[in-house]
Amino acid sequence: MQHIIDRFISYVTIDTESDSNSETTPSTAKQWNLANLLVEELKSIGMQDVTIDDKAYIMATLPSNVAHEVPTIGFISHFDTSPDFSGANVKPQIIPNYDGKDIVLNAAQNIILSPSYFKDLLQYKGQTLITTDGTTLLGADDKAGITEIVTAMEFLINNPDIKHGKIRIGFTPDEEIGRGAHHFDVEKFGADWAYTMDGSQVGELEYENFNAAGAKIIFKGKSVHPGYAKGKMINSMLIANTFINELPKNETPETTSRYEGFFHVHHLTGSIEETVLELIIRDHSKREFEKRKELIEKITRKINKKFAKQFGGDIATTEIKDQYYNMKEMVLPVKHIVDIAEKAMKELGIKPLIKPIRGGTDGSQLSYKGLPCPNIFAGGHNFHGKYEYVPVESIQKAVEVIVKIAQLTAIPHSK
Repeated sequence: MQHIIDRFISYVTIDTESDSNSETTPSTAKQWNLANLLVEELKSIGMQDVTIDDKAYIMATLPSNVAHEVPTIGFISHFDTSPDFSGANVKPQIIPNYDGKDIVLNAAQNIILSPSYFKDLLQYKGQTLITTDGTTLLGADDKAGITEIVTAMEFLINNPDIKHGKIRIGFTPDEEIGRGAHHFDVEKFGADWAYTMDGSQVGELEYENFNAAGAKIIFKGKSVHPGYAKGKMINSMLIANTFINELPKNETPETTSRYEGFFHVHHLTGSIEETVLELIIRDHSKREFEKRKELIEKITRKINKKFAKQFGGDIATTEIKDQYYNMKEMVLPVKHIVDIAEKAMKELGIKPLIKPIRGGTDGSQLSYKGLPCPNIFAGGHNFHGKYEYVPVESIQKAVEVIVKIAQLTAIPHSK
Protein backbone atom coordinates (compact mmCIF):
# COMPACT_ATOMS: atom_id res chain seq x y z
CA MET A 1 0.00 0.00 0.00
CA GLN A 2 2.79 2.43 0.88
CA HIS A 3 4.39 1.74 -2.50
CA ILE A 4 1.21 2.96 -4.21
CA ILE A 5 1.01 6.05 -1.99
CA ASP A 6 4.63 6.97 -2.67
CA ARG A 7 4.24 6.52 -6.43
CA PHE A 8 1.02 8.51 -6.61
CA ILE A 9 2.42 11.39 -4.53
CA SER A 10 5.56 11.51 -6.67
CA TYR A 11 3.30 12.18 -9.66
CA VAL A 12 0.79 14.66 -8.21
CA THR A 13 3.47 16.91 -6.73
CA ILE A 14 4.68 17.65 -10.28
CA ASP A 15 2.63 20.45 -11.82
CA THR A 16 1.25 19.36 -15.21
CA GLU A 17 -1.65 21.76 -15.70
CA SER A 18 -2.61 22.10 -19.37
CA ASP A 19 -3.58 25.33 -21.14
CA SER A 20 -6.32 25.55 -23.75
CA ASN A 21 -4.98 28.91 -24.97
CA SER A 22 -1.69 27.38 -26.04
CA GLU A 23 -1.19 26.06 -29.56
CA THR A 24 1.73 23.76 -28.73
CA THR A 25 1.65 20.06 -27.84
CA PRO A 26 1.98 19.56 -24.99
CA SER A 27 0.21 22.81 -24.25
CA THR A 28 2.53 23.56 -21.30
CA ALA A 29 6.26 22.87 -21.13
CA LYS A 30 5.97 21.66 -17.52
CA GLN A 31 4.14 18.52 -18.66
CA TRP A 32 7.52 17.30 -19.93
CA ASN A 33 8.75 17.08 -16.31
CA LEU A 34 6.42 14.21 -15.47
CA ALA A 35 6.59 12.73 -18.97
CA ASN A 36 10.36 12.34 -18.80
CA LEU A 37 10.17 10.91 -15.27
CA LEU A 38 7.64 8.32 -16.45
CA VAL A 39 9.88 7.23 -19.31
CA GLU A 40 12.74 6.54 -16.91
CA GLU A 41 10.45 4.78 -14.45
CA LEU A 42 9.01 2.50 -17.13
CA LYS A 43 12.52 1.52 -18.16
CA SER A 44 13.53 0.91 -14.56
CA ILE A 45 10.66 -1.50 -13.84
CA GLY A 46 11.51 -3.53 -16.95
CA MET A 47 9.08 -2.36 -19.62
CA GLN A 48 10.27 -2.72 -23.21
CA ASP A 49 10.07 -0.53 -26.32
CA VAL A 50 9.68 2.58 -24.14
CA THR A 51 9.26 5.60 -26.40
CA ILE A 52 8.38 9.27 -26.09
CA ASP A 53 7.79 11.39 -29.18
CA ASP A 54 8.27 15.09 -29.81
CA LYS A 55 4.78 15.84 -28.46
CA ALA A 56 5.30 13.89 -25.19
CA TYR A 57 3.21 10.85 -26.07
CA ILE A 58 4.61 7.87 -24.18
CA MET A 59 4.25 4.22 -25.22
CA ALA A 60 5.73 1.01 -23.83
CA THR A 61 5.35 -2.75 -24.14
CA LEU A 62 5.02 -5.68 -21.80
CA PRO A 63 5.71 -8.71 -24.04
CA SER A 64 3.45 -11.75 -23.96
CA ASN A 65 4.49 -14.68 -21.79
CA VAL A 66 2.21 -17.26 -23.43
CA ALA A 67 2.97 -19.40 -26.48
CA HIS A 68 -0.48 -19.19 -28.07
CA GLU A 69 -1.81 -16.22 -30.01
CA VAL A 70 -3.90 -13.75 -28.01
CA PRO A 71 -5.07 -10.17 -28.69
CA THR A 72 -2.78 -7.26 -27.91
CA ILE A 73 -4.53 -5.01 -25.39
CA GLY A 74 -3.71 -1.53 -24.15
CA PHE A 75 -4.14 0.66 -21.08
CA ILE A 76 -4.07 4.46 -21.40
CA SER A 77 -4.06 7.44 -19.01
CA HIS A 78 -3.24 11.14 -19.25
CA PHE A 79 -0.69 13.04 -17.20
CA ASP A 80 -1.99 16.61 -17.53
CA THR A 81 -4.33 18.15 -14.96
CA SER A 82 -7.28 20.45 -15.50
CA PRO A 83 -6.78 24.21 -15.88
CA ASP A 84 -10.08 24.66 -14.00
CA PHE A 85 -8.16 24.83 -10.71
CA SER A 86 -4.52 25.25 -9.77
CA GLY A 87 -2.27 22.20 -10.05
CA ALA A 88 0.83 23.99 -8.73
CA ASN A 89 2.39 23.18 -5.35
CA VAL A 90 0.07 20.26 -4.61
CA LYS A 91 0.46 19.22 -0.98
CA PRO A 92 -1.36 15.90 -0.53
CA GLN A 93 -2.67 14.94 2.89
CA ILE A 94 -2.90 11.29 3.99
CA ILE A 95 -5.93 10.36 6.09
CA PRO A 96 -5.43 6.80 7.43
CA ASN A 97 -8.40 4.82 8.75
CA TYR A 98 -10.95 7.51 7.80
CA ASP A 99 -13.55 7.81 10.56
CA GLY A 100 -16.47 9.09 8.49
CA LYS A 101 -16.32 12.62 9.93
CA ASP A 102 -15.43 16.03 8.50
CA ILE A 103 -11.88 16.35 7.17
CA VAL A 104 -10.22 19.72 7.70
CA LEU A 105 -8.35 20.41 4.50
CA ASN A 106 -7.25 23.89 5.47
CA ALA A 107 -7.88 25.23 8.94
CA ALA A 108 -6.69 28.77 8.14
CA GLN A 109 -9.20 29.10 5.29
CA ASN A 110 -11.87 26.94 6.94
CA ILE A 111 -12.02 24.53 3.99
CA ILE A 112 -13.77 21.32 5.04
CA LEU A 113 -14.30 18.08 3.12
CA SER A 114 -17.56 16.95 4.69
CA PRO A 115 -19.64 13.78 4.18
CA SER A 116 -22.73 15.89 4.87
CA TYR A 117 -22.14 17.45 1.43
CA PHE A 118 -19.99 14.81 -0.30
CA LYS A 119 -21.91 11.71 0.72
CA ASP A 120 -19.64 9.35 -1.24
CA LEU A 121 -17.08 9.80 1.52
CA LEU A 122 -19.07 7.48 3.76
CA GLN A 123 -18.30 4.56 1.43
CA TYR A 124 -14.68 4.78 2.53
CA LYS A 125 -14.85 4.60 6.32
CA GLY A 126 -11.83 2.71 7.58
CA GLN A 127 -9.85 3.30 4.40
CA THR A 128 -6.85 5.52 3.66
CA LEU A 129 -7.74 8.72 1.81
CA ILE A 130 -5.44 11.10 -0.02
CA THR A 131 -6.82 14.66 -0.13
CA THR A 132 -5.68 18.14 -1.07
CA ASP A 133 -4.69 20.85 1.40
CA GLY A 134 -7.60 22.96 0.15
CA THR A 135 -5.54 25.26 -2.08
CA THR A 136 -5.12 23.13 -5.22
CA LEU A 137 -6.68 20.19 -7.00
CA LEU A 138 -5.13 16.78 -6.25
CA GLY A 139 -4.51 15.38 -9.73
CA ALA A 140 -6.04 11.94 -9.24
CA ASP A 141 -7.54 12.75 -12.63
CA ASP A 142 -5.60 11.09 -14.07
CA LYS A 143 -2.44 10.43 -12.11
CA ALA A 144 -4.31 7.75 -10.23
CA GLY A 145 -4.75 6.05 -13.60
CA ILE A 146 -1.03 6.31 -14.34
CA THR A 147 -0.21 4.95 -10.88
CA GLU A 148 -2.49 1.98 -11.52
CA ILE A 149 -1.07 1.13 -14.93
CA VAL A 150 2.58 1.41 -13.86
CA THR A 151 1.93 -0.59 -10.68
CA ALA A 152 0.04 -3.30 -12.58
CA MET A 153 2.84 -3.61 -15.14
CA GLU A 154 5.43 -3.80 -12.37
CA PHE A 155 3.38 -6.52 -10.65
CA LEU A 156 3.12 -8.60 -13.83
CA ILE A 157 6.86 -8.23 -14.49
CA ASN A 158 7.65 -9.36 -10.94
CA ASN A 159 5.18 -12.26 -11.14
CA PRO A 160 5.87 -14.01 -14.45
CA ASP A 161 3.73 -16.99 -13.40
CA ILE A 162 0.69 -14.80 -14.17
CA LYS A 163 -0.04 -15.43 -17.83
CA HIS A 164 -0.85 -12.54 -20.16
CA GLY A 165 -0.60 -11.55 -23.80
CA LYS A 166 1.21 -8.55 -25.20
CA ILE A 167 0.23 -5.36 -23.37
CA ARG A 168 0.78 -1.84 -24.66
CA ILE A 169 0.51 1.18 -22.40
CA GLY A 170 0.18 4.82 -23.37
CA PHE A 171 0.33 8.11 -21.48
CA THR A 172 -0.91 11.31 -23.11
CA PRO A 173 -0.72 15.08 -22.58
CA ASP A 174 -3.56 17.61 -22.84
CA GLU A 175 -6.56 15.34 -22.29
CA GLU A 176 -8.14 17.92 -20.01
CA ILE A 177 -8.35 20.43 -22.86
CA GLY A 178 -9.76 17.89 -25.29
CA ARG A 179 -6.57 17.18 -27.23
CA GLY A 180 -5.29 14.02 -25.56
CA ALA A 181 -5.89 11.79 -28.57
CA HIS A 182 -5.19 14.33 -31.30
CA HIS A 183 -1.63 13.14 -31.95
CA PHE A 184 -1.96 9.60 -30.59
CA ASP A 185 -0.51 7.20 -33.17
CA VAL A 186 -2.99 4.30 -33.12
CA GLU A 187 -1.05 2.33 -35.73
CA LYS A 188 2.18 2.64 -33.76
CA PHE A 189 0.37 1.65 -30.55
CA GLY A 190 -0.65 -1.56 -32.28
CA ALA A 191 -3.33 -2.81 -29.88
CA ASP A 192 -6.53 -4.60 -30.84
CA TRP A 193 -8.34 -2.57 -28.21
CA ALA A 194 -7.55 -0.60 -25.07
CA TYR A 195 -8.99 0.76 -21.84
CA THR A 196 -8.60 4.25 -20.42
CA MET A 197 -8.16 4.23 -16.64
CA ASP A 198 -9.90 7.56 -16.18
CA GLY A 199 -13.21 6.98 -14.38
CA SER A 200 -14.23 7.82 -10.85
CA GLN A 201 -15.49 5.47 -8.13
CA VAL A 202 -14.77 1.76 -7.87
CA GLY A 203 -16.75 -0.30 -10.36
CA GLU A 204 -17.31 2.33 -13.03
CA LEU A 205 -17.21 0.87 -16.52
CA GLU A 206 -18.25 3.14 -19.35
CA TYR A 207 -18.58 2.80 -23.09
CA GLU A 208 -21.06 5.61 -23.77
CA ASN A 209 -20.25 9.30 -23.62
CA PHE A 210 -21.58 12.62 -24.83
CA ASN A 211 -21.46 13.90 -28.36
CA ALA A 212 -19.76 17.23 -27.81
CA ALA A 213 -19.38 20.58 -29.50
CA GLY A 214 -18.22 24.03 -28.54
CA ALA A 215 -19.91 27.23 -29.70
CA LYS A 216 -18.54 30.77 -29.81
CA ILE A 217 -20.94 33.59 -30.53
CA ILE A 218 -19.68 37.14 -31.08
CA PHE A 219 -22.17 40.00 -30.66
CA LYS A 220 -21.47 43.47 -32.03
CA GLY A 221 -22.85 46.74 -30.70
CA LYS A 222 -22.71 50.51 -31.09
CA SER A 223 -21.42 52.74 -28.35
CA VAL A 224 -23.00 56.16 -27.97
CA HIS A 225 -22.90 58.64 -25.07
CA PRO A 226 -25.57 57.29 -22.67
CA GLY A 227 -27.12 60.73 -22.32
CA TYR A 228 -27.94 60.77 -26.04
CA ALA A 229 -28.27 57.04 -26.69
CA LYS A 230 -31.98 56.62 -27.31
CA GLY A 231 -32.53 54.82 -30.59
CA LYS A 232 -28.79 54.78 -31.30
CA MET A 233 -26.91 52.68 -28.75
CA ILE A 234 -26.79 48.92 -29.20
CA ASN A 235 -25.39 47.19 -26.11
CA SER A 236 -23.83 43.89 -27.19
CA MET A 237 -23.84 42.59 -23.60
CA LEU A 238 -27.61 42.87 -23.42
CA ILE A 239 -27.97 41.08 -26.75
CA ALA A 240 -25.81 38.26 -25.42
CA ASN A 241 -28.10 38.10 -22.39
CA THR A 242 -31.09 37.83 -24.73
CA PHE A 243 -29.38 34.94 -26.50
CA ILE A 244 -28.78 33.10 -23.21
CA ASN A 245 -32.41 33.57 -22.21
CA GLU A 246 -33.49 31.91 -25.46
CA LEU A 247 -31.76 28.67 -24.40
CA PRO A 248 -33.90 26.01 -22.64
CA LYS A 249 -34.00 26.87 -18.93
CA ASN A 250 -33.86 23.32 -17.59
CA GLU A 251 -31.16 21.99 -19.89
CA THR A 252 -28.02 23.03 -18.04
CA PRO A 253 -25.42 20.89 -16.25
CA GLU A 254 -26.93 21.66 -12.85
CA THR A 255 -30.42 20.52 -13.88
CA THR A 256 -29.64 17.33 -15.85
CA SER A 257 -28.34 13.81 -15.23
CA ARG A 258 -27.69 10.43 -16.90
CA TYR A 259 -28.72 10.60 -20.58
CA GLU A 260 -30.02 14.17 -20.48
CA GLY A 261 -28.10 16.64 -22.62
CA PHE A 262 -27.41 20.30 -21.92
CA PHE A 263 -26.12 23.71 -22.96
CA HIS A 264 -23.42 25.09 -20.68
CA VAL A 265 -22.43 28.76 -20.79
CA HIS A 266 -18.88 28.81 -19.44
CA HIS A 267 -17.40 32.15 -20.55
CA LEU A 268 -18.92 35.58 -21.13
CA THR A 269 -16.77 38.66 -21.71
CA GLY A 270 -17.78 41.91 -23.22
CA SER A 271 -18.31 45.61 -23.59
CA ILE A 272 -20.91 47.72 -25.35
CA GLU A 273 -19.18 47.29 -28.70
CA GLU A 274 -18.45 43.55 -28.55
CA THR A 275 -19.36 40.59 -26.36
CA VAL A 276 -18.08 37.04 -26.73
CA LEU A 277 -20.18 34.16 -25.43
CA GLU A 278 -18.71 30.66 -25.22
CA LEU A 279 -20.72 27.55 -24.44
CA ILE A 280 -20.54 23.81 -24.82
CA ILE A 281 -23.22 21.52 -26.24
CA ARG A 282 -23.62 17.96 -24.97
CA ASP A 283 -25.98 15.08 -25.76
CA HIS A 284 -25.72 11.28 -25.87
CA SER A 285 -28.19 11.10 -28.74
CA LYS A 286 -26.67 12.04 -32.10
CA ARG A 287 -30.10 13.23 -33.28
CA GLU A 288 -30.62 15.48 -30.25
CA PHE A 289 -27.02 16.68 -30.52
CA GLU A 290 -27.66 17.92 -34.05
CA LYS A 291 -30.91 19.58 -32.93
CA ARG A 292 -29.03 21.44 -30.21
CA LYS A 293 -26.55 22.82 -32.72
CA GLU A 294 -29.42 23.82 -34.98
CA LEU A 295 -31.04 25.71 -32.09
CA ILE A 296 -27.89 27.80 -31.62
CA GLU A 297 -28.00 28.73 -35.31
CA LYS A 298 -31.74 29.44 -35.11
CA ILE A 299 -31.37 31.84 -32.16
CA THR A 300 -28.51 33.59 -33.98
CA ARG A 301 -30.66 34.10 -37.07
CA LYS A 302 -33.55 35.40 -34.94
CA ILE A 303 -31.33 38.02 -33.29
CA ASN A 304 -29.79 39.04 -36.61
CA LYS A 305 -33.23 39.51 -38.11
CA LYS A 306 -34.33 41.64 -35.16
CA PHE A 307 -31.34 44.02 -35.43
CA ALA A 308 -30.74 43.90 -39.18
CA LYS A 309 -32.21 47.32 -39.95
CA GLN A 310 -30.74 49.13 -36.93
CA PHE A 311 -27.26 47.58 -37.18
CA GLY A 312 -27.08 47.35 -40.95
CA GLY A 313 -25.98 43.70 -41.13
CA ASP A 314 -25.49 40.61 -39.01
CA ILE A 315 -25.04 41.63 -35.40
CA ALA A 316 -24.18 38.11 -34.23
CA THR A 317 -21.85 35.51 -35.74
CA THR A 318 -21.70 31.91 -34.58
CA GLU A 319 -18.93 29.33 -34.85
CA ILE A 320 -19.67 25.75 -33.79
CA LYS A 321 -16.98 23.09 -33.68
CA ASP A 322 -17.58 19.41 -32.98
CA GLN A 323 -15.20 18.11 -30.29
CA TYR A 324 -15.88 14.39 -29.93
CA TYR A 325 -18.61 11.79 -30.42
CA ASN A 326 -20.30 9.00 -28.48
CA MET A 327 -17.92 6.03 -28.47
CA LYS A 328 -20.87 3.62 -28.16
CA GLU A 329 -21.15 3.44 -31.94
CA MET A 330 -17.56 2.18 -32.20
CA VAL A 331 -17.57 -0.11 -29.16
CA LEU A 332 -20.85 -2.00 -29.63
CA PRO A 333 -19.53 -4.00 -32.63
CA VAL A 334 -16.78 -5.31 -30.29
CA LYS A 335 -18.85 -5.42 -27.10
CA HIS A 336 -16.81 -8.39 -25.84
CA ILE A 337 -14.11 -5.94 -24.73
CA VAL A 338 -16.59 -4.44 -22.26
CA ASP A 339 -17.69 -7.93 -21.21
CA ILE A 340 -14.09 -8.88 -20.37
CA ALA A 341 -13.71 -5.85 -18.10
CA GLU A 342 -17.06 -6.58 -16.48
CA LYS A 343 -16.06 -10.20 -15.87
CA ALA A 344 -12.74 -9.09 -14.38
CA MET A 345 -14.53 -6.88 -11.87
CA LYS A 346 -17.02 -9.59 -10.91
CA GLU A 347 -14.25 -12.14 -10.36
CA LEU A 348 -12.61 -9.65 -7.99
CA GLY A 349 -15.84 -9.08 -6.06
CA ILE A 350 -16.34 -5.59 -7.52
CA LYS A 351 -19.87 -4.64 -8.57
CA PRO A 352 -19.68 -3.17 -12.09
CA LEU A 353 -21.33 0.23 -12.43
CA ILE A 354 -22.07 0.46 -16.14
CA LYS A 355 -23.33 3.92 -16.96
CA PRO A 356 -22.92 6.70 -19.52
CA ILE A 357 -20.10 9.21 -19.09
CA ARG A 358 -21.37 12.74 -18.72
CA GLY A 359 -18.28 14.00 -20.47
CA GLY A 360 -15.61 12.52 -22.67
CA THR A 361 -12.29 10.70 -22.44
CA ASP A 362 -9.34 10.08 -24.70
CA GLY A 363 -11.11 6.79 -25.36
CA SER A 364 -13.88 8.53 -27.25
CA GLN A 365 -11.57 10.01 -29.87
CA LEU A 366 -9.39 6.91 -29.93
CA SER A 367 -12.42 4.73 -30.64
CA TYR A 368 -13.14 6.83 -33.73
CA LYS A 369 -9.48 6.56 -34.75
CA GLY A 370 -9.78 2.77 -34.84
CA LEU A 371 -8.85 1.83 -31.27
CA PRO A 372 -12.03 0.81 -29.37
CA CYS A 373 -11.45 2.10 -25.86
CA PRO A 374 -13.95 1.79 -22.97
CA ASN A 375 -13.27 3.61 -19.70
CA ILE A 376 -12.56 2.01 -16.30
CA PHE A 377 -12.57 3.56 -12.84
CA ALA A 378 -9.41 5.17 -11.48
CA GLY A 379 -10.91 5.71 -8.01
CA GLY A 380 -10.93 9.47 -7.45
CA HIS A 381 -13.78 11.81 -6.56
CA ASN A 382 -14.58 15.53 -6.94
CA PHE A 383 -12.15 16.06 -9.82
CA HIS A 384 -10.91 19.49 -10.91
CA GLY A 385 -11.16 21.20 -7.54
CA LYS A 386 -9.95 21.56 -3.97
CA TYR A 387 -12.30 18.84 -2.67
CA GLU A 388 -10.72 16.14 -4.82
CA TYR A 389 -9.71 12.95 -3.03
CA VAL A 390 -8.89 9.32 -3.75
CA PRO A 391 -8.98 6.24 -1.49
CA VAL A 392 -5.74 4.26 -1.75
CA GLU A 393 -7.75 1.04 -1.64
CA SER A 394 -9.55 2.13 -4.82
CA ILE A 395 -6.23 2.55 -6.60
CA GLN A 396 -5.28 -0.95 -5.47
CA LYS A 397 -8.56 -2.37 -6.80
CA ALA A 398 -7.94 -0.74 -10.18
CA VAL A 399 -4.48 -2.35 -10.29
CA GLU A 400 -6.13 -5.72 -9.65
CA VAL A 401 -8.65 -5.11 -12.44
CA ILE A 402 -5.86 -4.39 -14.94
CA VAL A 403 -4.07 -7.59 -13.95
CA LYS A 404 -7.28 -9.63 -14.14
CA ILE A 405 -8.14 -8.26 -17.62
CA ALA A 406 -4.64 -9.25 -18.76
CA GLN A 407 -5.20 -12.76 -17.41
CA LEU A 408 -8.65 -13.18 -18.96
CA THR A 409 -7.46 -11.94 -22.33
CA ALA A 410 -4.67 -14.54 -22.32
CA ILE A 411 -7.03 -17.49 -21.96
CA PRO A 412 -6.97 -19.45 -25.24
CA HIS A 413 -9.84 -18.49 -27.56
CA SER A 414 -10.68 -15.55 -25.29
CA LYS A 415 -12.65 -12.98 -27.21
